Amino acid sequence: MKFKYAIVFIFIMALVIIEKESNIISRVSEKMMQRQMPQQTTQASLDYSNTTQASLTINATKGSSSKRTEEQSKDELKNGRRKHILLMATTRSGSSFVGQFFNQHGENMFYLFEPLWHVERMVMNKSAETNTSSLLPTIYRDVLKGLFLCDFSPLEKFISPPPQDHVTPELFRRHSSLSLCEEHVCTPVIKDVYERYRCKNRPCGPLNLTLASQLCLSKQHQAIKTVRVQKWQTLQPLVEDPRLDIKIIQLVRDPRAILASRILAFPKYQTWNGFAQDGQPPENYKEILQGNCDNIRWAAEVGLSQPGWLRRRYMLVRYEDIARYPMQKAEEMYRFTGIPFSPQVREWILRNTHTAQDNGDRFSTQRNSSEQAEKWRYSLPFTIAQLVQRLCGPTMKLFGYRFVDDAKTLVNKSISLCEDRTFQ
Repeated sequence: MKFKYAIVFIFIMALVIIEKESNIISRVSEKMMQRQMPQQTTQASLDYSNTTQASLTINATKGSSSKRTEEQSKDELKNGRRKHILLMATTRSGSSFVGQFFNQHGENMFYLFEPLWHVERMVMNKSAETNTSSLLPTIYRDVLKGLFLCDFSPLEKFISPPPQDHVTPELFRRHSSLSLCEEHVCTPVIKDVYERYRCKNRPCGPLNLTLASQLCLSKQHQAIKTVRVQKWQTLQPLVEDPRLDIKIIQLVRDPRAILASRILAFPKYQTWNGFAQDGQPPENYKEILQGNCDNIRWAAEVGLSQPGWLRRRYMLVRYEDIARYPMQKAEEMYRFTGIPFSPQVREWILRNTHTAQDNGDRFSTQRNSSEQAEKWRYSLPFTIAQLVQRLCGPTMKLFGYRFVDDAKTLVNKSISLCEDRTFQ
């Protein structure tokens, strides 16, 4: 019996000793981990070249910084990555001119001019048969996402005629992108017809979209200019995509100036000239004017309200302010995007905002910008200006555009039609 009790006693003592040793080892391990953790966290913070590594960094530091918000973590995740700019506007609002502020940035920028033109044309042509026009906002978003990820395949589906082996001569206004005119994406000119795609005084053959995708991936930043997106709510998944760092700039202009420019530029708006003579407005004039103004205002109201998904990602800019202070406004836009303001952009602005003569090209980006902003006041009849004010009043008030009560005030350039306004 005594022998059995002795064995049991020895066994119990062994368990106690093992438990104590285990506790000691555990405490030592914890101290070693505490000493190593700051070093590991610092190393993780320095190394987040892709989304997965960034996620690991956030998870590793989450417990040691309870005050860090999810929004701050997302900003840290995107720090140092490529920037994506979406310049949104309507036709004849000066967007081609402002788009050049980013196109001219230099070799680090990949710029696309109106790629959604192809989507709108194909969908609207088929909408009568398939009733697909209501799907346009979602299609726009998906194509934009592909392009921001340097994937041209979603856009290829809408280019007509379809690209052959990812090669097309039909990309809309290709020459408006300096990136797509770089030497290594300029295929040989096979026929004289491709001379119309001349880029930077260099004849370019059909565009190889595979090469364009590779070029896009090599750039540090990306900008897309479009006048076709109106349903902002559909953009939320695009802005919240963790692979992207999107900043949206909405460019607006006095609705009276937009209509005056459209009358001069587009044949379908020529019927407005008759309204000034016989007082008979064109067909669907309310839809054309009020519908367009309402869409612009609704988009701006969403942006200015700064919902969570748009916080610090939305900027409203008036064309009139850019025309008067192009360098200052360009610097502000670059500061908003987080991209350095390059000497190339500064030089382009100096060269293209003080042109003495009108070259006659209604799509030109060369102009005396301060005079261009006021030019419409001499071409738009007062009767049309009154109609625009009546249908677009809420939009004009939101953006700080002053109303005129008579024809003399309309053409009096000593009276500014833009209130001093800061948009936050």
